[in-house]
Order: sequence, then structure tokens, then C-alpha cells
Amino acid sequence: MAKKREHFIIDGYNVIHALPELAALAGDLAEARDRLIHLLMEYGAYEKYDMTVVFDALFASGEEHREQAAPHFEIIYTGEGVTADSCIERLAYESVRASREVHVVTSDGAEQSAILGAGAYRISSAELWRRVKRTKKKIADEYLGEVTLPLLRNEVGSRIDSRTAAKLDALRKKQR
Repeated sequence: MAKKREHFIIDGYNVIHALPELAALAGDLAEARDRLIHLLMEYGAYEKYDMTVVFDALFASGEEHREQAAPHFEIIYTGEGVTADSCIERLAYESVRASREVHVVTSDGAEQSAILGAGAYRISSAELWRRVKRTKKKIADEYLGEVTLPLLRNEVGSRIDSRTAAKLDALRKKQR
């Protein structure tokens, strides 16, 4: 039997407010959410994790809304009157019962205690951020490391014959 992918459950707004890079966007929560989702999708895909990001919609009206953004990436907006914490706890219990390794990302102390009781691991928002940055560096090193940039300038003069170069030089001097 193939090993199940590790499941990361992330308290979206907790991470946004805990990290200076994203907290600076707090005036535009849609932008902060989009930036977080993009970073986590890249991180989860590279590390081969199942990722679920939960955004608290406690004061919004309506039912829970789920989006499958990628094959292993789900976004949940909680329903009216439901906290992200309660949704995360439920997901953690369900995943642990399904014999999955579960990591809950939050810096909320009470939430961390609750998920430890469920048998999940806890990761602070800052620790997740360090992991994401490390992975981004690995990706850049792997993919950009393959690109070889020329050491010398690549000028037109080095690629044309002397007769054409002389004509271009005469045109340049004429323009003055």
C-alpha cells in the first residue's frame, strides 16, 4: 500500500496576521489570501503534501464553501457562525482517524492544544513561513541553477561581418 500524503491544515487568517510580509496586506484581505494561497500551492506541490487552507467566515452569512484549487489543494471558507478553529479541529480529527499524518498550522495557543489532543502535529505560522522560504530557495536553485548566463556582453557587433558593421557605423555618425 502506498504511503498517504501528509495533510497540512492551515488557519489562513492566522497565518496572514502572523507574518509581516502578509500582515502588510491586511487592508486588502483578498490580496493577502491570494498571495498566501499561491505560496502554499507552490510549497505543497513541490513537497507533495495535501493542503487545506481554512478561512474564517464567522460573521458572513451562508453555508461553508469549498474550492478545489488543485488536485491536492483545497480552500474552505467556513459557514455562518462557524469558526476556523472548529472547522480545523474537525478536519484534523477526521484525517487522523483516516490514519494520515496531519500538521495543523496556527499560532493560536488554544488551537494548538486542541489539535495535539486529536493526534495531529502543530506548526506555528512562523515555522511554516521558514519552510516555505526554504522550499522557494530550493526551487530557485534547482531551476535557475540550470540556466547559464553569458559572461560577456552579447553585442550586435560580434555577430555581423565587418562590411555591415561599417555601414551601421556610418549611419550612426550621420545621425549626429
